[in-house]
Amino acid sequence: MTSESTMYVPAFSMKQRVTLMANKYELIVTNPDGSDGPLLAFAQQKRMAFKEQVTFYTDDTKTQPVFSFKARKAIDLGSGYDVMDANGQPIGWFKKEFGKSLLRSSWQLSSGHVHANGTERNPTIAILRRVWEFVPFVGEIPLPFIFHFDFTEATNGQPVLSVERKVSIRDRYRITVQDERLDFRVAAAMTVALDALQSR
Repeated sequence: MTSESTMYVPAFSMKQRVTLMANKYELIVTNPDGSDGPLLAFAQQKRMAFKEQVTFYTDDTKTQPVFSFKARKAIDLGSGYDVMDANGQPIGWFKKEFGKSLLRSSWQLSSGHVHANGTERNPTIAILRRVWEFVPFVGEIPLPFIFHFDFTEATNGQPVLSVERKVSIRDRYRITVQDERLDFRVAAAMTVALDALQSR
């Protein structure tokens, strides 16, 4: 992917709407003053989908797809997910590192010349989140904890992407893209995956 085709958005937020059959996500530009700007994309993830696939659209009418991500294998989700543009051409990928994620979730992210590793910022919150998920009945209640993920360049440790979950009635995330080489579409796909696939 060339630099000319990269879509860079330095900051945006993600709001989640929970429905019976699907999780719906709104990705919104964050203005320099911190206020919400225009809608960047709308996504929907079906619950209990065997093979994960999420398509992002220009809005909630879902008439114009703009990018998507899809699991490479139906059974082995550890094989990773490919992010594709509106024409189905690959623009990046990400995968969960299950071995490292036993106590603290870890991911790999790649897009163009960016190759980053991401992990939960706070190990204590990571452990509390796992305990919460295994408590009978309680685990079905949305997690009340804040959690943050930081992605850094694999070669030099420079910041690439930060995803911060804010405490609210419905999930809301604040995303900061520190590396101008990272395509917004890949950053957005990774953010939705952190919410939708975290317990997988």
